Amino acid sequence: MDSKPLAMKKVFKTWLPLMASWLLMSLELPLLTAVAARLGNAEINLAAYGGIVYPIALTIEGPVIMLLAASTALSRDWASYQKLKKFTLIIGGSLSLLHLIIAISPLYDFIVRVLLNSPESIIEPARLALLFISPWTLAIGYRRFQQGTMIRFGRAHMVGETTFVRLLTVGSVLTIGMITKRLPGVLLAGLAQGLGVSVEAIYAGLRIRRILPDIKAAPPAENPLSTKRFISFFTPLAITSSIWLLWQPVISGAVSRMPDPVQSLAIWSVVASLLFIFRSPGVAYNEAVVALLEEPRSFLILRKFALITSLTITALVSIFILTPLSQFWFASISNLSTVNVTIARLALALGLPLTFLSMMISFYQGIIVHFEKTRPVAEAVFVFLISMLLVLLAGVLTYAFKGVFVATAAFSLAHLMQAAWLMLRSKKQRQELAVGG
Repeated sequence: MDSKPLAMKKVFKTWLPLMASWLLMSLELPLLTAVAARLGNAEINLAAYGGIVYPIALTIEGPVIMLLAASTALSRDWASYQKLKKFTLIIGGSLSLLHLIIAISPLYDFIVRVLLNSPESIIEPARLALLFISPWTLAIGYRRFQQGTMIRFGRAHMVGETTFVRLLTVGSVLTIGMITKRLPGVLLAGLAQGLGVSVEAIYAGLRIRRILPDIKAAPPAENPLSTKRFISFFTPLAITSSIWLLWQPVISGAVSRMPDPVQSLAIWSVVASLLFIFRSPGVAYNEAVVALLEEPRSFLILRKFALITSLTITALVSIFILTPLSQFWFASISNLSTVNVTIARLALALGLPLTFLSMMISFYQGIIVHFEKTRPVAEAVFVFLISMLLVLLAGVLTYAFKGVFVATAAFSLAHLMQAAWLMLRSKKQRQELAVGG
């Protein structure tokens, strides 16, 4: 078939709004930490949020992360859209209820004291903040489901709009909090994120109305979405994202068992927020690959785009780390002390490989999801977590390095192993795609 091949320009136009959305979302954490660092008991509040609140919230959220990829791949017609919406509300609602139970029950004490071994000074400040952020999972799941449908029906720009609304809400709450100074930093951060994701979800539900006529007009899928097919497709992805997000509490628990835990957890919350920014362009590529692999002769173009973009981003991040820009960020924006700035810059340097690896992980993973063979994605995350655990265990047993250094090194190595596994397991699909270009 002599059809027109996928153009690099179309890849860029599809990826750009997704990347912008992820970048906007990634700015949220630095904004939160910058504000928390300027309110009372900065180190305690940063450690409480980065060491307890955010890891627990993300871990509970795990199963809904892949609703974006699932919706992009499966939300092809009105019947599929309706079924996916029902699944989303059931999964997201159940997990938000679990979040609420943890926040108000003795489960919280078990998790933070026994599993995470959190320093006593940050346990109580984090408790109420976890309650404030309880809408997180349902809101995130609903928003990701709607965003996947937006991407599927060629409205990727709407994804960035929803994220902008979220960031605007978070920024407004933080501004009011900075002016009034009524709430400690960790509580203000929890309130801001809880309101931010809730407003974002509502806005996504309103914006999707613009394309409901297109969804209803879409021809019925040749292979209708059944509950069995959804469970078969989504379960490995849900397990994958759940296991992958375990790195947050795992790192918190390990760092709490290494030298200077409060200092390391406080610095880690700042470094992790920057790593999220650097990884965002790569993470956004997953949905672009899933959406565009159906285009004629798309494989080679998508691979070329991934390589060029990942190398460019790595070069830009290297400049940031090696120049006074990182000094300015940590000292002036994150408001860290002089000693902590030096530690943070070194830790950030250990995370440089993530900028290249994130793009390639999304490329390989997108190919696998496109073929609806999602088991290798779950396998890769097991490899990721095991690799991380080994490095963190060595750090705990030797007790020779600050936890923030061990955490960043473990994070980088785990991403390398995940990328290698996905590359290996996608070989057959890549060979099949390469035949057609």
